[in-house]
Amino acid sequence: MSSGSSLAVLHVLRAPVGGLFRHVLDLAREQAARGCKVGLVADSLTGGPRGEAAIAALAPALALGVTRVPMPRNPSVADLGALRHVASRIGRTQPDVVHGHGSKGGVYARCGRLLSGSKAIVAYTPHGGSFNFHPGSLSHRVYMTIEGAIRPLTDIYLFESAFVQGKMRDDVGATKALQRVVHNGVSKAEFEPVVAAPDADDFLYMGELREVKGSDTLLDALALVHARSARRPRLTLVGAGPDEAALRARAASLGLAPYVTFAGQMGPRQAYRRGRIMVVPSRAESLPYVVLETAAARVPIITTVAGGIAEVFGPYAERLIPFGDVERLAQRMAAALDAPPGELAREADELAAFVAIGFTIEGMFERIL
Repeated sequence: MSSGSSLAVLHVLRAPVGGLFRHVLDLAREQAARGCKVGLVADSLTGGPRGEAAIAALAPALALGVTRVPMPRNPSVADLGALRHVASRIGRTQPDVVHGHGSKGGVYARCGRLLSGSKAIVAYTPHGGSFNFHPGSLSHRVYMTIEGAIRPLTDIYLFESAFVQGKMRDDVGATKALQRVVHNGVSKAEFEPVVAAPDADDFLYMGELREVKGSDTLLDALALVHARSARRPRLTLVGAGPDEAALRARAASLGLAPYVTFAGQMGPRQAYRRGRIMVVPSRAESLPYVVLETAAARVPIITTVAGGIAEVFGPYAERLIPFGDVERLAQRMAAALDAPPGELAREADELAAFVAIGFTIEGMFERIL
């Protein structure tokens, strides 16, 4: 597709937060810069001031405009109103492509195109979404049934990781739709190293504060490190989420309250100044931006084998640990504290060099377009 393309693309997503939102912003911004006509539909109940500011900054570049409508996280009668809104937007803007992001955005995009009578191509990027539910659980069965039912409405699956592509094949079944694995990407500016502040904590967590991200196991592992050593390493958690109160209570019950800081939300490069070693203890992921961003910034990282993280690590995947294993996480954290000078920096440089080859915004955009 030439840089002067007039391709019209309408992006549909639910919550304007996290890595999914960052992906849509990057993609929409680059598409608009290449001459595409771009529009956005998102939830009006989530995102907060940071989401509102990001959408407001992008809005002038969106020829098809921005609208927000209430979109419930779980299936609800309120979905009918959101679906009508998406169908109406498709009818008014007449896009060439309707691109749904995440489980809910994927449902709205595919069913909305059907209701509108449009002939637009429908692309769907799961971003983990419903594929992150525990296999065999009621939620997993329900969502996989929905994915299977609307599979015929999908023209293109753009999987952000080979892991999620495999989950689609195993949990939903084969599809005749075009499939591509397009890894998330980071910008050239993000490969500028970030050095922790002199008074930085030993460990840093950045992400949503909810069970699937494994922040509870991080607190448990930190307690083990404290119990086994005279040192008292500190931890800063950056982010917000539904489990924040429970995590604060857990930290207090483990005797960690003086050593754990809940810092709220902030940008990644500001957060990297707050801790020397990033810990990403996720139980489920697709291809998390926090791992890509951390690798690019050359910040040492301890993380799990969840989802597509092994694809980010490539030849260094042996460094990953099982998710949910508090003992292994504590051991790795203690080893990082004891590592010889320069070892962590060397590992960070190796990972950054690998990420720079296959995980760039430019490459992501070209493969999607």
